[in-house]
Amino acid sequence: MNRPKSRASSAVLLVRGEGPNLEVFLVERAPELRFFGGYWALPGGVRGPEDGEDGPNGDDTDPLRRCAVREMFEETGVLLDPSLRSSLNPQKRESVRAALLDAERAQTASPWGELGADPACPELRNVCRIKTPPFTPVRYDTVFVLACLPEGENPTIIDGELVAGQWWRPEEALQSWRQGTIRIVPPVLILLEHLKRSASESKVLDHFVETMAATADGYANGRLHQVRFSPGIVLAPVATPTLPPATTTNCLLIGEERLWILDPATPDESEQERLFALIEELCAEGRELGGIAVTHHHPDHVGAVVATSKRFDLGVRAHPKTLERLPSGFKPGEPMRDGDRISLGRSPDGQEGWELIAQFTPGHDQGHLAFRESRYHSVLVGDMLSTVSTIVIDPPEGHLRTYLQSLEKLLAEPMDVLYPSHGPAAPDGHRLVRRYLRHRAQRETALLKAVQESPGTAKDFVPTVYWDTDKRLYGLAERSLVAGLEKLEEDGKVRRLDGDRFEVTETGSQEVT
Repeated sequence: MNRPKSRASSAVLLVRGEGPNLEVFLVERAPELRFFGGYWALPGGVRGPEDGEDGPNGDDTDPLRRCAVREMFEETGVLLDPSLRSSLNPQKRESVRAALLDAERAQTASPWGELGADPACPELRNVCRIKTPPFTPVRYDTVFVLACLPEGENPTIIDGELVAGQWWRPEEALQSWRQGTIRIVPPVLILLEHLKRSASESKVLDHFVETMAATADGYANGRLHQVRFSPGIVLAPVATPTLPPATTTNCLLIGEERLWILDPATPDESEQERLFALIEELCAEGRELGGIAVTHHHPDHVGAVVATSKRFDLGVRAHPKTLERLPSGFKPGEPMRDGDRISLGRSPDGQEGWELIAQFTPGHDQGHLAFRESRYHSVLVGDMLSTVSTIVIDPPEGHLRTYLQSLEKLLAEPMDVLYPSHGPAAPDGHRLVRRYLRHRAQRETALLKAVQESPGTAKDFVPTVYWDTDKRLYGLAERSLVAGLEKLEEDGKVRRLDGDRFEVTETGSQEVT
């Protein structure tokens, strides 16, 4: 299985105060950024050449610590290296920080290496190292370090990639997140929760580092992360035999009091055990299991349905067309249709009447359901959209016109974070839906133009319409063009000749012109 490569990076947990008064400095990323735009995060960034070379046997500890010190200074103006604090006067500080930011924006050589930052900076304390799960095209292998705010230092934010910075007590930040007023990067949520739990200990930071390091070690040894892009939903990417470039399918665990399992996906027994361990971990935190729901019947979504149903004695709910096509052996639940609701109990911020609402969205699959939760309006779209690739519409199961109508239906409903089955969540669901609709319209225009230029089959049009696609995916592209030609035929813009060959009609020719 091909795994996306990771980028080494550093992030700094900057704290001040003690015990219950301990505060953490978080920064807000600009909304337009592609990676976690609009989310609150820790100061930090990707390792650069200015941070130095690896040590013996590929040890990258020193360059990543330099990276942490550099990124902290670039983003907040705080110098963690005591030698630099003593050597840089206020005017020099300002000019160096401006030069660093200019170099980053222009992607030119950084002057940081010339300052000689100490990699052993005693102000830093290693906490843990966490790698992004393999469900996204870009993975980050991040070293988290802890630093107490040095005396006389005061963080400031310069507008650019960051738009704000603020000191937070961990519980205050978590409460704002549970209320839906702010978004927090998933690994930072885990750090804040560990800090909150450590607040009552006599040695808060010692306890925090110990427990957080143990959690990260569990991740490194195969434990599934609690990946949360919004309150009340844990995203568990498990390895499945899915279509490239995806290598995983997201099983989504929804609920704070009552937990529902959406698309237990993997047929692999070892992956199933990882999923079951995460479910049991969430139940140990006080949740009770409600049941299993399924978006559609495709094998990379239902590989663990029977095993999960048997393991936890749970009923399975899905559209009637899906239930009749699932592998045998599961405990059947009530069929679900458009508008049906599942009770989730109280929401993460304590509101009663939290529900999961089914939305019938055929087109990719005849029995496809999406689900919207009623408190934060996160939408779980299954294979309607993806954040790592396009969606294949493969006739006769797939029908392009129906699929586009289902996208429009999603667009008409309230939506905040969008959870696809493949790839990370999208913070602005409507924006992604509109992008998909534009993309489909562009492909249709290209296909109609290709048919006008020369009649042919779907296979004939692949190199022209999918000129930007890996040739190894031409088979999937051909199936999508079959769906596209069927829609154009339904619209009266092309007509079928002998076999699977098509030519443009007068109506279609006028549209291209």
